[in-house]
Amino acid sequence: MKQNNYHILGVMSGTSLDGIDLAEVRFTVSEKDVWSFEIAIAETIAYSTVWKNSLQEALSYSEEKMKGFNIQYTEFLGEVISSFIEKHQLKNIDAVCSHGHTIWHQPENELTFQIGNLPEIASIINQKVICDFRVQDVALGGNGAPLVPIGDRLLFNEYDYCLNLGGFANISFELEGKRIAYDISPVNIVLNALTEKLGFPFDDGGKFASNGIVNNNLFQELNALKYYCENPPKSLGLEWVQEYMSPLIEASEISILDKIATVTEHVAFQLANNFEEYSSVLVTGGGTFNSYLLQRIQFYKKLDLKVPSEKLIEFKEALIFGLLGVLKLRNEINCLSSVTGADKDHCAGFVFEQ
Repeated sequence: MKQNNYHILGVMSGTSLDGIDLAEVRFTVSEKDVWSFEIAIAETIAYSTVWKNSLQEALSYSEEKMKGFNIQYTEFLGEVISSFIEKHQLKNIDAVCSHGHTIWHQPENELTFQIGNLPEIASIINQKVICDFRVQDVALGGNGAPLVPIGDRLLFNEYDYCLNLGGFANISFELEGKRIAYDISPVNIVLNALTEKLGFPFDDGGKFASNGIVNNNLFQELNALKYYCENPPKSLGLEWVQEYMSPLIEASEISILDKIATVTEHVAFQLANNFEEYSSVLVTGGGTFNSYLLQRIQFYKKLDLKVPSEKLIEFKEALIFGLLGVLKLRNEINCLSSVTGADKDHCAGFVFEQ
């Protein structure tokens, strides 16, 4: 008989390289399969400059060098998780559910690779670990992303849409009984890189964007990128940004401030295009704190943007990867083919015992 209550630690590292999100979550599922949750203790452990640089450089590593780097990162991730558990005196954890950190994501080449998912991590942290959720989906012909929509369906179905503003913006919604989800555009992975050139880690509240001038030429070039015309399922990765978007931004001779303003306007325009007017939209992810970006979205489309608690804004992905792990423990579907394009719905992830 399946249990109804789970004590889980969800762990997430996103492409924006803000740090490692850890969230202690308690899940409850009723006899009628209605899910509820409580995020208890949650914390983001920022990456050092050294780790941030290494993770950015890793995209170009050889396969042999990547093996060593994967071991190194797994040990580091294990230390971070162990420190969190010890610091907060967490007891009786059913599982640690970890996304790892994405290095390569090229589903068109049947490739997705997240470091930090080696079996040894279970021994390092002395806990049951559920991880590596993407590879099975790619092997089944899917994009391996996005994976969060199963959580949107089970935990946040009162909203018309769920929007995550992280390194990339992704959307999730129900259509004719199926969950549809896909990446819309890059967000913080591009904006943070630009603000760092001004000596700031991110555009706090969109202050830089609001003081810059939108360059129409760059705005039009970005909007003309082929990806935006493609139908889902589809997803984005750092490689796409480096090949298609970064060259356009770098070639523009406008100021950094104007580049931030233009990219922000571009993101707002693309996001607005993906919603029905007057819909309710749950907004989470670090980009939610960019109030100017939210204003610009509503300039293009009248929407009821629902901004939840700060804890949910920051830790929704860690929460849902915790849920993916619970569903794996229950041997229930946690990856939707309607979202990823895989051959079938399936139960993804690997379980490593301590």
